[in-house]
Amino acid sequence: MSDTSQTRALRNYRKRLNQQGMARFEVLGLATDRDLIRSMARRLADNGQEAQELRVLVHRKIAAEPRKKGGILAALLRSPLVGAELNLTRPRADMRRVDL
Repeated sequence: MSDTSQTRALRNYRKRLNQQGMARFEVLGLATDRDLIRSMARRLADNGQEAQELRVLVHRKIAAEPRKKGGILAALLRSPLVGAELNLTRPRADMRRVDL
């Protein structure tokens, strides 16, 4: 099966990006943040002084509060139901009658 010109062009384009140190990746976010994320990606891709400042700023903001292990456990332990001695077992029923 031969490559189409479009397939070759895409492969060559991605190869050139890779040689420039660029990488393609997908991110998930809110639709309202699309323009913000794209403009930030463009500025970071320029790799100039402004890009470095943006990296430092975002890194500082994100890394300012490192995630701690056990966050979910701590939240569960703060629950008012701790120590309530709840019985959460259910009786096992092999078959249920369903009226169709």
